[in-house]
Amino acid sequence: MTWKIQAISGDLTGQEISIDHDMLVGRHQAADIVLQAAEISRKHAAFLVKEDALWVQDLGSSNGTFVNDQRIDAEALLKEGDIVQFASLKFSVLAPAQEVVVEPELEQTAERVIEEAEEKNAAHQMNEQGMPELKERDASVQLTRDGMPTNVGIPKPAPIPEGVDLSKATPEPKSIPVEEPVSRVEQAKEEQKNASVGLISLIVLIILAIVAWLFFK
Repeated sequence: MTWKIQAISGDLTGQEISIDHDMLVGRHQAADIVLQAAEISRKHAAFLVKEDALWVQDLGSSNGTFVNDQRIDAEALLKEGDIVQFASLKFSVLAPAQEVVVEPELEQTAERVIEEAEEKNAAHQMNEQGMPELKERDASVQLTRDGMPTNVGIPKPAPIPEGVDLSKATPEPKSIPVEEPVSRVEQAKEEQKNASVGLISLIVLIILAIVAWLFFK
């Protein structure tokens, strides 16, 4: 625990000094709390911390150590608001802040209370929005052996307005004829066939001409 003293007179007025262990007060530079005043002894007094309590002890100073205007010769127990005086320099005692220790069981109980409050708040909001709680919804829904919900309606499609011709709305695509490419082999065969027909026709004409010549001779 850390005690504090606050100067209420002299050059240090308003300054706070923390005390968490035994500390020497005096004019000597080796002191823990140095008070630069001629009336302060080199080793004037000492603050003692015993079992979280603060004590002050005079070390045989020339001008004395006082607690609430009463000069002390030995140790004196200090409490919140006491005035400690070294010669003419005065300090007010400030007790350490009390630390609140929360037991684990109480902490867990507080957490559960907060969680329940949050759940109730969420359920309240759902009810305000017209939504049933999860428990109510679970009870109203019946499940099959496979775990699927029953009596669940499937939404029907919207009816088609009268006078709407769906065939016009979605016209059938027109087929586009695609010419099959003619291979070079087929083209060569066709040309050879045409040449053979032409040659046969020529031979037939020659034969007919010879026959006619012989007949009319």
